[in-house]
Amino acid sequence: MEKPETVEAFYKRINHNTSKLSLHNVGLGLGHFNIFPRSFCSPHTSYSRRDYYKVSYIIGTGKLYYANQWIHIDRPALMFSNPLVPYSWEAESAEQGGWFCLFTEEFIRHDERMISLQDAPLFKAGARPVYFLNEQQQAEISNIFRKMEAELHSDYAHKFSVLRNYLHLVIHEAMKWNATAAFEKPVNASARITHLFLELLERQFPIDAPDLTLQLHSPQQYAHQLSVHVNHLNRSVKETTGKTTSTHISDRVLKEAIALLRHSDWNISEIAYSLGFEYPAHFTNFYKKKTGQSPAALRKAIV
Repeated sequence: MEKPETVEAFYKRINHNTSKLSLHNVGLGLGHFNIFPRSFCSPHTSYSRRDYYKVSYIIGTGKLYYANQWIHIDRPALMFSNPLVPYSWEAESAEQGGWFCLFTEEFIRHDERMISLQDAPLFKAGARPVYFLNEQQQAEISNIFRKMEAELHSDYAHKFSVLRNYLHLVIHEAMKWNATAAFEKPVNASARITHLFLELLERQFPIDAPDLTLQLHSPQQYAHQLSVHVNHLNRSVKETTGKTTSTHISDRVLKEAIALLRHSDWNISEIAYSLGFEYPAHFTNFYKKKTGQSPAALRKAIV
């Protein structure tokens, strides 16, 4: 799996002239913000992480691949991407309209009213990244993006504060539209601890380099991190989801293993070590037990 794409690498990829554009255009230590019409988008992008956030208003059809899943986008939609989750885009229709804005954590953190985007509901690991819009919502989002585009090119001294407010507005509008479906709070203690466990589990991934190793492997380690007894964690997770804590962990490790086998050029030993297996043979046995085939067989099938 490739290293996360930086803002600078993004501009090089789209052949955008950055000679007059500071990668800290908001101000030193205040991050970066920019907005583009989606005509700048590549019809196909590689499956990788980015080290910046992105909000896209997508007009056109295509497939979004993210975190070992994919969504068919066949009508106007908002997409929220974050540095935690790798994704790729495959356009289907010739017309690809709309806008996207990209920005760094520093840009949004400058406003103390806004929590870290990793903790914002729309950007949380495991959150749904795409929200389809009705006609009224399309009109509202189009209007906000047009205002952002005009503001960015204005000479107003405080334009980035205005842009930050527009960005907040897009985020909060999407949260309102999807509040009941996507952001329902856990209703009891078991549901709450399970939610925290699943969030912590998802935050361990993706693994970006073969010299990085999965830090949490067992229910005991997750319980310690969450400051609860492992028996309490196990009961809560089983009660809420019907699956054991160990099953959730092994299933997520398997998903990451499949992603690395499909999308990286790491050898199988490197994948095994990065996922916390002491020996490659242990990883092979784990994978065979879960899938019925060896990691090498999946690699051959892909080739």
